Amino acid sequence: MKDMANLTLIYGLRLVPEGEVKSVEDARLELASGNEGRVTMHVLEGSREEIEKQLRMSIDAFFDFYPEI
Repeated sequence: MKDMANLTLIYGLRLVPEGEVKSVEDARLELASGNEGRVTMHVLEGSREEIEKQLRMSIDAFFDFYPEI
């Protein structure tokens, strides 16, 4: 397997009371190349335990998209 470059993971977390979120938009970023990108934002709801479980599953699924890592 070819060596991979170091990577940067971009993420954000914020807890708000249930029912308070009206909308969520993708975050924008500018790359060193001058190109722009978007970061899809995800919403997880439930108890602390449910959110932690969903977050772990989401992270595992994210890395499944990149088996070469």
